[in-house]
Amino acid sequence: MSRRTVKLVLLALITLDIIFPVVIFGFPGLWTRLFHAMPTDDPLGLLHRLGAGWAAFAFWMIVAYFNWERDPGWLAMVAGIRWTESWADWFYVFYAHHATLFGWVSLLGASPVNLLAGWFFFSAYRHYRCSGLPAPPTPPGPTR
Repeated sequence: MSRRTVKLVLLALITLDIIFPVVIFGFPGLWTRLFHAMPTDDPLGLLHRLGAGWAAFAFWMIVAYFNWERDPGWLAMVAGIRWTESWADWFYVFYAHHATLFGWVSLLGASPVNLLAGWFFFSAYRHYRCSGLPAPPTPPGPTR
């Protein structure tokens, strides 16, 4: 398992976890049209709670991106983040009274993606924790 692969998967998921809250907070009507074909009506504020959750995922994954090579334990934390979300989308789609085809496909596909991502990051954690991670190369600097 290469460090490059771990970084690319982290970046891909960070990107998604940034896009979701940007759309939810910036364009909530777009979110509800895409997923539910309905106008935005969120008297309980649950849509914004959802956006805040994804923003938190993005934050902690960014922290992990910059720290996992020194401490592979961050990969285990990312696995936990992905696994906590793995069931939520299935419950969401089955309890939502209105969902578009895009909403159904996206939400049904998100749970397996999160399960696989959790497995990937936990496997990476075990690999690097057990094998030891070489220190990143030191950038060249002035010699004395």
